[in-house]
Amino acid sequence: MNEELRKLRDQALAGLQAASDADALEEWRIEYLGRKGTVTNLMRNIGQVPFEERPAYGQAANALKGELTDAFDARQQALVQESLAAEMAAEGVDVTLPGRRPQLGGVHPSNQTLREIADIFATMGFQVYTSRDVETDEYNFELLNMPPGHPARDMWDTFYTTTPGVIMRTHTSPGQIHAMKELGPNKPIRVILPGMCYRYEQVSARAEMMFHQVEGLAIGRNVTMADLKGVIVEFANQLYGAGRKLRFRCSHFPFTEPSVEADVDCILCGGTGCAVCKYTGWLEIMGAGMVHPTVLRNGGYDPAEWSGFAFGMGPERITMLKSGISDIRYFFGNDLRFLEQFG
Repeated sequence: MNEELRKLRDQALAGLQAASDADALEEWRIEYLGRKGTVTNLMRNIGQVPFEERPAYGQAANALKGELTDAFDARQQALVQESLAAEMAAEGVDVTLPGRRPQLGGVHPSNQTLREIADIFATMGFQVYTSRDVETDEYNFELLNMPPGHPARDMWDTFYTTTPGVIMRTHTSPGQIHAMKELGPNKPIRVILPGMCYRYEQVSARAEMMFHQVEGLAIGRNVTMADLKGVIVEFANQLYGAGRKLRFRCSHFPFTEPSVEADVDCILCGGTGCAVCKYTGWLEIMGAGMVHPTVLRNGGYDPAEWSGFAFGMGPERITMLKSGISDIRYFFGNDLRFLEQFG
C-alpha cells in the first residue's frame, strides 16, 4: 500500500508542476484535494484496510495530504509571482526607481462647482466657450447695448488699464459677442462661458474684486422665454436636487429684454425662512432674459429671424449657498483649513 501512495505522490507532484495557470491549478486541487479528490478518498477508505495496517496507512495518507497541500500552496504563490513579473515586464515597471510622493491638495471648490455646472449644461447640449479676461470697452459695454455715458455702466465698477479702451472685463457677457461672431452668424448657438471677472469693489464677506461667472447663451429660430424657463428649471433641479421650487422676478439688464431674476426655494430651510435666505425662503441663483435685438444685431444676427436667451450666475455664490459658507473671501484666501474641506 505504501508503494501505491508513493506512485500517487509522484503522479500528483508531476501534475502540479505542469499546472501553468490558475485554472489548471484549480483543476489539480479538485482532482487530488477536493471533497471527492483522490487523496480525500484515501482517507475515507481507511476502514477497508486490515486492522493491523491501519496506523501505518493513516500516517502515510496524512503525510501525503500534508505534503501535497504544502506543494499546492507553494505552486500557487509561484504562479502569482510569475504573473506579477510578467505584468511588470510588459508595463516596463522598474521597481528599483524611487517612489512618487503623494500629490497634496485637491480641486478648488470654485472649480468643483464650475465642473458640475458644465456637466449639467452638457446634458442639455451646451458646449463650453472660453473668452478673454482682458477686454475692450467696445465688447464689454458698447456692443452689449451700453454706449458711452449710459447710466447702466455704473452697475460695474471697472478696472481700466493705461491703454485707452482696454479694460479688465467686468462680466462674462462680452463673450456673447465673441461667440456669436466666431460660431455664427446665421447658425444656432448653445454655449456656456465660464471665466473670471474683475470689479473695483470694496472687498467684504459678500463681495470680491475678482470672482467667477458662468454666462449662458442660446440662439436659434423661434427661441422663446418658455425655453429659457425650461433650461433654468432643469438646471436647478439637477444642481440643487429634484423637486425644487422656482420663481421668476422681473428685472432689467441692458443686454436682455425682457429680463428676469430666478430664485430657488432655500435649500437649507426648505423655504421656511432662515438667516441665509434672509428669512424670505428664497435664494437668488441667476439673472437671465431674452437677448436684446441690438445685441443680436451687433453679433451678426438678424433679430427679425433669430432670437435667443442668456443667463449668468456666480459659482462662488452657488458654493456658498450649498455649503453654508458665510464669507466669499475664503475662496481666494489660500487658507488650507478651508480648502482641505473640499479635497
